[in-house]
Amino acid sequence: MLQLYDQIGTRYRVHRKADPRIRAVIHDALGAAWTVINIGSGTGSYEPSDREIVAVDPSRIMIDQRSDKSTSVVQASAMDLPFSDNMFDAAMAILTIHHWPDRERGLAEMKRVARRCVILTWEPPANGFWLTADYLPHFLEADRALFPLWYEADPDTIDVRVVPIPYDCKDGFLCAYWRRPEAYLDPSVREAISTFSRVGDYETGLSKLRRDLEDGSWHRRNEHLLDETSADFGYRLVTLQR
Repeated sequence: MLQLYDQIGTRYRVHRKADPRIRAVIHDALGAAWTVINIGSGTGSYEPSDREIVAVDPSRIMIDQRSDKSTSVVQASAMDLPFSDNMFDAAMAILTIHHWPDRERGLAEMKRVARRCVILTWEPPANGFWLTADYLPHFLEADRALFPLWYEADPDTIDVRVVPIPYDCKDGFLCAYWRRPEAYLDPSVREAISTFSRVGDYETGLSKLRRDLEDGSWHRRNEHLLDETSADFGYRLVTLQR
């Protein structure tokens, strides 16, 4: 997975900017935590500016794109954090744990170094997202294996919040363009969405999407979405407290 991000990470600074509405939910979940470790930090887009932050990421490509050069950054794996027990008030992990080669070990490391853990993850909806339902169903199957409902069995789970995705979401993850279908035809947009690079085999599905946009089929089929300002596509903010 590190190799994947070294390949596609150059697009993250352009297309993966923090959405202020999602950021507000994350910061609220951090509570009064002052010292925060951001695990799988990427370019650091969701890090609070009013707290003491240590960022951790295994990819030098991602680290080098960080705009805030004042934050302490450590190149390391989530599975082996080079910090002492209880060193931080809170840990955050934003759309990253599905990339960890050993999720259980990574979660154990989060809990070891922080008393509170805030994790943004995704529950792939069975039929709730037109891109995977109508054009790229193999994406859904591939992602289901990476996004099990692990937190339902975690005794430290204290809160699970639905995170609605705004129609003009600033952060270009997989479901961000749910009301802007033309975006998925842009190669630079796809290069900032890991599923496209990880799963591949999307040309046929996107050719069908292009045809449906040209003849109006997409708009007729998804007319119910066009007046919505936000929607639930399975993104969840999970808070753990030990």
